[in-house]
Amino acid sequence: MTTGGPGENRHRAKRSLGQNFLIDANLQRKIVRAVAADRDDVLVEIGPGRGALTRHLIGRTRRLVLIELDDLLAARLQDQYGDRADVDVIHADVLATDVMALSEPGARTHVVGNIPYNITTPILFHLLSRPRPADIVLMVQLEVAQRIVAASGTREYGALAVGVQSVAEVDLLFRVRRGAFRPVPRVDSAVVRVTPRSPCQLTPEEEARLRNLVRALFQWRRKQLAKTLRDHPDLGLDRDEVEAVAAAVGFDPSDRPENLSPEAFIRLASALP
Repeated sequence: MTTGGPGENRHRAKRSLGQNFLIDANLQRKIVRAVAADRDDVLVEIGPGRGALTRHLIGRTRRLVLIELDDLLAARLQDQYGDRADVDVIHADVLATDVMALSEPGARTHVVGNIPYNITTPILFHLLSRPRPADIVLMVQLEVAQRIVAASGTREYGALAVGVQSVAEVDLLFRVRRGAFRPVPRVDSAVVRVTPRSPCQLTPEEEARLRNLVRALFQWRRKQLAKTLRDHPDLGLDRDEVEAVAAAVGFDPSDRPENLSPEAFIRLASALP
């Protein structure tokens, strides 16, 4: 996904880049209002496209950084905004870009974007690598948004929810109908806000340990926790270790991973030998 704007028919959407241009002006303004950036902050927009959000974001913060992969659209953004001292156009792949390095020392950094739906998860976890922005407002596929904010015990709950919620607060702000885009996608969308916890309660080493545990348990999500802890090649606890961890954390070894909250996963990861 990406944003549309004036002259929306001048650029044909590229399926290879996941481009569906947001043409609903009311939704454009609604997304911009969801960005909690102040005048002294730095704002990074991912995939500005034709600049539909950009035109509402200009002048709101001390700096606006636009990251655009499309050659033609990046050139147009440079032509339109390149003479402004408070705007930087970065022609690059966001996944190959150190987003926080584009900020300024001491400035709060915010991220907003309508991102390609086929790489939503990689982009989200790239943005959640340390150091983290103050908040992230993204347009994503509705199904993915529901998975991000899912509670334990629900059908949508899985590794994505645990991975994000263990380091951030998450909110599904509003849904977006597919007719708000051109070309019209096959799915509905939603805008989510992800607010990293500051300070983070986990060290980098604890986060890595947690990610390994979550990945292993949800790879075998239909199996009981005790069996995965014992038999998964990335874990490999013996029976006594499983019993000791269960006693320390207070979980039922016969339970399954979808019933553990993100906080329970954190406790479990910290108790592993």
